[in-house]
Amino acid sequence: MGMKAKVALGAVVGVVVIGAVSANAGSDGKDGGSGGSGKDSSASAQHTPGGTKGKKNPGDGQAAGKRKAAIAGDGEFQVGSDLKPGTYRTTGNTDDMCYWERAKDAKGETDSLLANDNVTGTSYVTVKPTDKIFKSSGCKDWEAVDPKAKGTPASSMDGDGGMYKVGTDIAPGTYKSAGNKDDSCYWERTKDAEHGLDSIIANNNVTGTAVVTLSPGDAYFKTTGCGDWKKAA
Repeated sequence: MGMKAKVALGAVVGVVVIGAVSANAGSDGKDGGSGGSGKDSSASAQHTPGGTKGKKNPGDGQAAGKRKAAIAGDGEFQVGSDLKPGTYRTTGNTDDMCYWERAKDAKGETDSLLANDNVTGTSYVTVKPTDKIFKSSGCKDWEAVDPKAKGTPASSMDGDGGMYKVGTDIAPGTYKSAGNKDDSCYWERTKDAEHGLDSIIANNNVTGTAVVTLSPGDAYFKTTGCGDWKKAA
């Protein structure tokens, strides 16, 4: 099966229970073989020159012209020789065509997977020193993220934007998204960008109006298939 056709592991249908990841695989995740649907995959559109829907995204213009691709958007890379451990970001992906994978070896088996995702918009991924392989297919090039970088957090975000760094891309606070249909809105608060089951703080599939509070201690917020989020007064 081609990489673009692969399904991120652990996809959840219906209301998501805390600790169950939508369209991600943790280190203990097993391939359920379910077909991927955009509503349960994570994605985003911050820091994106030309992000999703043509909107200006939180973080656009930060260190403009200084960002440098660290990993090509297509390929298989050995951790330690082809790329250094750290956090990376890809932006401007469309239609779930970006697929990435962290693996513990190069066997290409299901048990090799540590985490993976199908991405629309932007994704952050932390590659750990113990990872052996990082795979990327159909993605825009990946750039290394400076852990000390600061931004001007926004108070609204594209509901189909994907993955926002709390405190840098988006400000902490309570946000509301209206007009969601058929459980197509999925959101997730995470404590890191490892994309494991243990990364999730809380998540949900929503029909109608969604309300979520992002705490200052949250690391990232994922949103896909939702109406745009606006910070509540």
